[in-house]
Amino acid sequence: MALPLESGSDARVAAGPREQARAKIEAKILGAAEAVFAEHGYSGASMSEIARRAGIPKPNLHYYCKTKQELYRRVLRRILDLWLGTADEIRPDSDPAQALAHYIAAKIDLARRRPLASRVFANEVIHGAPQIGKFLGTELQDWVAAKSKVIDGWVKAGKMHPIDARHLFFMIWAATQTYADFAVQIAAVLGRKSLKPADYEQAARQTTEIVLRGCGLTR
Repeated sequence: MALPLESGSDARVAAGPREQARAKIEAKILGAAEAVFAEHGYSGASMSEIARRAGIPKPNLHYYCKTKQELYRRVLRRILDLWLGTADEIRPDSDPAQALAHYIAAKIDLARRRPLASRVFANEVIHGAPQIGKFLGTELQDWVAAKSKVIDGWVKAGKMHPIDARHLFFMIWAATQTYADFAVQIAAVLGRKSLKPADYEQAARQTTEIVLRGCGLTR
């Protein structure tokens, strides 16, 4: 049974040397955990491997996170906070074209910089979202509803074509996160070993153009 997600202490601002040292260690732990969970999934990941990658003794890891489930949930919370923050420009007073372009570019940039984060999330959802199921039906649903209300307002004001905002978000998520989750496939089709910065830039431009044209925001 999934428990409510809670933000970890890594989200707090360190006040002094001791807090700064703790925050630095926690960041290393979360980074290592993100990589191990992305590579092995929740069931295949071990605290021993996470501690090894973080460069700390396993007992020290348990000091910061007592269980694998607690650590996994903190990794997921950090990923979700990161993703939801990319849509800050989608506000009633924003220009629709600029706001959507900014959102798409930010999502593509995260796919480039944090592909492992996307893969951890994808793995969780593919397996039925056992840890974040409650979040998806509450906090994420509320977030999408709030952002959709903004887009509905733009439509009502005649700033863009009528569109189902929820499905617009689903399309953008799929179009952007694929450059993280299926980067190997895309690179193979493009004829190279790995994606280059120019590939992500082209993805952002192409996705933005298609979305804006479909929304009646450009010709």
